[in-house]
Amino acid sequence: MKTKTITVGDSNVQAVKIGGDNPLAFIGGPCAIESRDHCLKMAVATKKICDELDVPLIFKACYDKDCRSSPTSFHGVGIDEGLAILDEIRSECGVPVTSDFSVPEWAVPTAEVVDFLQVPAYLCRQTSILRAAAAGGKPVHLKKGQFMSPWNMKNSVRKLASFGCDDVLLTDRGTFLGYNMLINDYRCFPIMRGTGVPVCYDGTHSIQMPTSMGDVSGGQREFIPFLVRAAAACGIDALFLEVHDDPPNALSDANTVLDIKHLKRVLIEAKLMHETRLGLVEKYGEEEKIS
Repeated sequence: MKTKTITVGDSNVQAVKIGGDNPLAFIGGPCAIESRDHCLKMAVATKKICDELDVPLIFKACYDKDCRSSPTSFHGVGIDEGLAILDEIRSECGVPVTSDFSVPEWAVPTAEVVDFLQVPAYLCRQTSILRAAAAGGKPVHLKKGQFMSPWNMKNSVRKLASFGCDDVLLTDRGTFLGYNMLINDYRCFPIMRGTGVPVCYDGTHSIQMPTSMGDVSGGQREFIPFLVRAAAACGIDALFLEVHDDPPNALSDANTVLDIKHLKRVLIEAKLMHETRLGLVEKYGEEEKIS
């Protein structure tokens, strides 16, 4: 099923079209904004790789990681400093930017800076969050909760539509399999595409082992390339990865972020799978429904 196309960004940046027959888009950057200098460095490095591969980029970094398990974990630089940094990156690099928000009151000021409002997975059903996201007037990146079935995400999409937002990207980031473990059900992509909105795969949070190390999450990032290739073959419109230049010392999600030195290879493989799938659809038509 061909999805609708959403546009992220305006004439001041390299706007990105997601969905339909458009190229595979990439949403990436460090999990959290650690500092202005580091975030700008990561934006420049990520853009360089994407430009070389002709992959449309939306730069991502969060100003407040409100879902951390431990009170001693790094939560971010805060909304004011964080949005100022994202605004500078948007201007200097000329790419759309995104960040999530965890409090309804943060939605509008965040939307005044970013091109894409991200709703955290844990909050994907929260009516107050979805209402606030729609009020921002920007496309919404909605992550499927680890506790949610793909077929029930249609209800969150409907909530957003009822609040006036039809430009939505749905992302899978794994499903709880007992305690401290996530698994990907690749049926989720064709199922979520049934809503008509584009879909995305989060390849770094999917290999997370939530709070498996007591107060922080573990991860199995060696499986990222395998899972990304599978997701791209199943029909995604965008790929989400958190990347860092020094994962062991990352202040957030150190055990799951992808070392940026591997990003080029992962993007090449994902792009190849995406283009192969589109080529097959063009030649033979959409996949037949088997019943």
